[in-house]
Amino acid sequence: MMVTIRIEDLDLEPGMRVLDLGCGRGRHMHALYWNDVPVEVVGLDLSQEEVKVAWDGFFELPPPPSTSEQRGAYATAGDAGRLPFGDNSFDRVICSEVLEHVPDPDKVLEEISRILKPGGLFAASVPRYWPEAICWALSEGYQNTPGGHVRIFRSKALKSAVESQGFARFARHWAHGLHSPYWWLQCALWDNRETSGLVRTYRKFLEWDLLQRPWLTRAMEWLLNPVMGKSVVMYFRKSA
Repeated sequence: MMVTIRIEDLDLEPGMRVLDLGCGRGRHMHALYWNDVPVEVVGLDLSQEEVKVAWDGFFELPPPPSTSEQRGAYATAGDAGRLPFGDNSFDRVICSEVLEHVPDPDKVLEEISRILKPGGLFAASVPRYWPEAICWALSEGYQNTPGGHVRIFRSKALKSAVESQGFARFARHWAHGLHSPYWWLQCALWDNRETSGLVRTYRKFLEWDLLQRPWLTRAMEWLLNPVMGKSVVMYFRKSA
């Protein structure tokens, strides 16, 4: 499965409670649940349909690495600006490709700070500024898609917004360098993207890469990520 946030950078310990905020179809939820470290993962998304897909995914995958009373999974629909959880109730929070969609990201960050325990870790990913700006420049349809992106974050601005809530950034990386050309191609051919042979061929290449993960494309993406990674990922620690 394709994940944007590095699970190994979350410094997980057995029994921790982890929130996947804006879980979508559950790719990070599933990665956390099937991680070697047994944790309790909670997924929340605004869309009930997406939550159902994420939950159904647990029954389509093999058993986790080991059985443990400390391993669990839950999913619910809810508003990221009004989280239905108590103060200091999570050890880790991840929020991948979500903040660019919400009307008030500062309110979401306030809620994340409220529910995260002192000393807890928060990981966020958003589309990187310049690859995203190219998408917006190439297609009005892309930027006006219902439920789509309502802003483009600059890394420094996002870092400042998170740190203003009592966090300190300790790591950063970029992800999905091979995906940027795919989205540029889609935007350039927006009206014909569903029937375009070029778009379809590139999508098949990405699907093949996801399943096979050959060393050559892994090396290519490692080299491309700092240059043209589609997403920027930041890791923060909440003040103790």
